[in-house]
Amino acid sequence: MTDLMSGLLSTVAFAALGLVLLVIGFYVIDLLTPGKLGQLIFVEHRRDPALLLGSSVLAIATIVATSIYTAEADTFQGLAETAAYGLIGIALLAVAFVILDLLTPGRLGELMTDDKDDPAIWVAVAVQLSVGVIVAASIT
Repeated sequence: MTDLMSGLLSTVAFAALGLVLLVIGFYVIDLLTPGKLGQLIFVEHRRDPALLLGSSVLAIATIVATSIYTAEADTFQGLAETAAYGLIGIALLAVAFVILDLLTPGRLGELMTDDKDDPAIWVAVAVQLSVGVIVAASIT
């Protein structure tokens, strides 16, 4: 029974950490784009911000899941590693977005949040997912 309880507590701890990292990722994307992301997606129903946020969430989840999967047997050490990899992943996703913004004409954040469906969103989605997979693959 203690193994079951220990496993359940570890699951809750890792899941809670994963949720916290997803929330942090949401706020980082919100800072990188003009306007309020929640308003743009859930009230104004804009597709491009939803795709950007969705790809970022998938990227972060990939990083967190890989980190949990490769975590040490010690729960506290595994939580620390997952937090570190998750935060580094979020920072790298933000850096990738800024680099893409610098490499493209205009302001990428404005393109992502205007009322037009812009094909540039698919490049941003691909970059976010690619960075997530690269960071996840780098976790040892």
